[in-house]
Amino acid sequence: MTAERAPTPTDAPPVPNIVPGLALAVAIGLLARSAHGLLPRAIAGALGEVVLAVLLGLVVGNLVRLSAATAPGVRFAFQSVLRAAIVLLGAAFSFQQVIAIGGKALLMIVALMLLALGVAHALGRAVGAPGRLSTLIGVGTAVCGNSAIVATAPVIGARDDEVSFAVATNTLFGTLAVFLYPILGHAMGMTDAAFGTWAGTAVNDTSQVVATGFAYSEGAGSVATAVKLTRNALMGGVIVAMGLAYGARASADGGADGGGWAKRVRQSLPLFVVGFLLMALLNTLGAVRALGEATGQDVAAALQTSAKFLILVALAGVGLSTKIEAMRRTGARPLYVGFAAAGTTAVASLAIIRWWGPAAG
Repeated sequence: MTAERAPTPTDAPPVPNIVPGLALAVAIGLLARSAHGLLPRAIAGALGEVVLAVLLGLVVGNLVRLSAATAPGVRFAFQSVLRAAIVLLGAAFSFQQVIAIGGKALLMIVALMLLALGVAHALGRAVGAPGRLSTLIGVGTAVCGNSAIVATAPVIGARDDEVSFAVATNTLFGTLAVFLYPILGHAMGMTDAAFGTWAGTAVNDTSQVVATGFAYSEGAGSVATAVKLTRNALMGGVIVAMGLAYGARASADGGADGGGWAKRVRQSLPLFVVGFLLMALLNTLGAVRALGEATGQDVAAALQTSAKFLILVALAGVGLSTKIEAMRRTGARPLYVGFAAAGTTAVASLAIIRWWGPAAG
């Protein structure tokens, strides 16, 4: 007699089961988008609608007694919907961006990424913050903010409350940067190229980088955007590296190799990461643009609009499934990690720019 296979997290629930929870996540995502549209432009550019989605999800999930029937759909939102969004995000990335910005900027970006990740892990261990939460904060600071956090979370097995805390921490320090960086830049008399390089390498989320750069000047905004897109293009490699690192640690803790490096690579390259890289490759080869020209539609813009909304729905699901009590038990230690990672990256970026010059200009 063959034993039944136990269900796994990747097993998709029947479609009727996911409808109530998924509909709730979609409704919260739409509400977050509407509320975000009512905010003043400066606040909206710094805060981001995904934060509102998480906050609204937290409020509903913790203050309203939700039916158990919503659980499968909420889980589907922050797992399957999120993975689909990450695949679509690949259409905005091009490996040509890395080449166009130049080797100087690329070396600067990689050095600062390694620094942010190293500081987050070291301080996380020092203050006793959860390891996966420290990783998410480090990835958010190093790569592309909330997108990198939600893309890395499933690869390293992060919990929902860890994702929520990391998104909140990343947004807090990124928002502060939007207001503080232009003031500091003018006080230091930075050129547009220098300030754009600083914002592009040290501010967290893409929207925050754009807001920071253009708050300084048009020229600074253009440089900041180019540098930040190069950081974004490295997201796939960082996700794979994090998966390999956590796979190696799990093998070491278990006392066995667990299938060797080949298995770790497969585990660190889930289908959604492969899909992201394939979409980036298609965009690099011009396939996305060619499809747009053939159909008379802006395919790239449509894919990004879809990806942004799917992320909104997924983050609403994260908020719905996160219990504030679990975040309260975590305490303020992750905030120290986020502050140290953001502060160290900002200072180190300034030092490199002063010593080596800006990425462009």
